[in-house]
Amino acid sequence: MTDNDDEVVEGDINPRRKAKQDRTARIVKVLSILQAHGKLGLTAQQVGDRTSTSKRTAYRDIIAIEDVLGFPLNKGGGRYSVSAETFLPPLRLTLPEATSVFIAARLATRFADTYDPNLYSAFLALQRTLPKSLGKHVVPALTQYASHPTDAKLNEHFEKLAQAWAEQRIVEITYAPAGYDGDHGPARRRVHTYLLEPSMQTHALYLIGHDETKNAIRTFKVERILDVSLTPQYFVAPNADLLARSLRDAWDIISDQKLVHVDLRFIPGVAARVAETVWHPSEQRETEADGSLRWRAAVSGTKEIRLWILGWGDEVEVVAPQELRDDIARTHARAAKRYEA
Repeated sequence: MTDNDDEVVEGDINPRRKAKQDRTARIVKVLSILQAHGKLGLTAQQVGDRTSTSKRTAYRDIIAIEDVLGFPLNKGGGRYSVSAETFLPPLRLTLPEATSVFIAARLATRFADTYDPNLYSAFLALQRTLPKSLGKHVVPALTQYASHPTDAKLNEHFEKLAQAWAEQRIVEITYAPAGYDGDHGPARRRVHTYLLEPSMQTHALYLIGHDETKNAIRTFKVERILDVSLTPQYFVAPNADLLARSLRDAWDIISDQKLVHVDLRFIPGVAARVAETVWHPSEQRETEADGSLRWRAAVSGTKEIRLWILGWGDEVEVVAPQELRDDIARTHARAAKRYEA
């Protein structure tokens, strides 16, 4: 006989080891029970009743779900619940589907400024669905991605926002605005997390949701969020089609601004290149007699499309609105003056 806990005695399991196994099985059972009860969850006493244990033991098992199994819990009002999305089914993709997802993931790693362990592990999981001829490209991509600096606070905020989005939870955030709309200094906001949306223009992630303070849908750059806390309150999400239609007005991310009708004229030298791409769902194109391209669209505000217009330099002219035309003209004049020096 030895003191080894794993020792087998007369074909039976060592009592200490069996006790550990029994507790582990009970914790997993508690996890399943909480999952089955959805958002409302259960109290520790109710969990104890369902597992034939005391309230104190049930509480320890509930805490172990986070500490031992690593699954996040929702806590509020003495009740505990686990998100239905905690357990996700295995991803089964056809070869073209897996290739498309790989390209999307590769795009995400190329544009990412910081390292996110969730994206890293998701990429590894994707690798297992790919044939070897494609999977071999994952490791070099991840090696490059892993060299990015880590922003632990940003990753923490993303995980909380992802949970709030999946569970339709209201979050409280401390937000430092850019100052475009006269907002200055960090402010506390209660937001219904409608959507997490990446920006191709800024390579950043944005939270789109109902701001209770403004009583309107607002867009928040996740990098400007200083603090995130999940509340025990839930919201009713708007119709997904309505939300998608509102986003159609955005040039990139911002959809909460007044609709502006933009009229541009591109010189003949770039007209064909502009026409190769559909830049906005509302755009209309017309080729003029001299070969220039007249381009028109209705977009939400001019903050985002302004940068796109400036990117074409002197190859585009803003015809309307006058305010945007004047703004672009002043910008070019300042640039010309700077180069004169």
